[in-house]
Amino acid sequence: MPSAPTARQRLAALGSYTAVKGEDFSGQDLASARTSQLWFTRCLFVGADLRHATLDGCRFIFCDLSGADLRGASLRGASLSGCDLRGADLRDTDLTGADFGSVNTGVPPLGLTDVTGARFEGAALRDVEAEGVIGWPPGHRGP
Repeated sequence: MPSAPTARQRLAALGSYTAVKGEDFSGQDLASARTSQLWFTRCLFVGADLRHATLDGCRFIFCDLSGADLRGASLRGASLSGCDLRGADLRDTDLTGADFGSVNTGVPPLGLTDVTGARFEGAALRDVEAEGVIGWPPGHRGP
């Protein structure tokens, strides 16, 4: 009897621009996962291991990535809107062209992305947009 595919295998099998809604990947081993510009909405990645994952062009809307380990991951051109990245480890992550922003919920200041306590040492922040972000690290380009 074949075993069920792992979360990493399931994500890798999804085609470009596939919507992934409300899934819980908290605490899962997604290290070195490779995706094709997936659209994550209200997904949980709390404490997930995403080291060296390739998440280029992915969209994260209202996702919780608090405490996630993204060291060495590639998020080139990714969009993170209304996401919780408090305490996430983004050291040595390639964020080239990434967009950290907010979601218009109609009631400001709700819908902001929170990067309070996230670690960005060694991250590539070339052409990063950061508007509607709480806790952007001092000395980094952003709001």
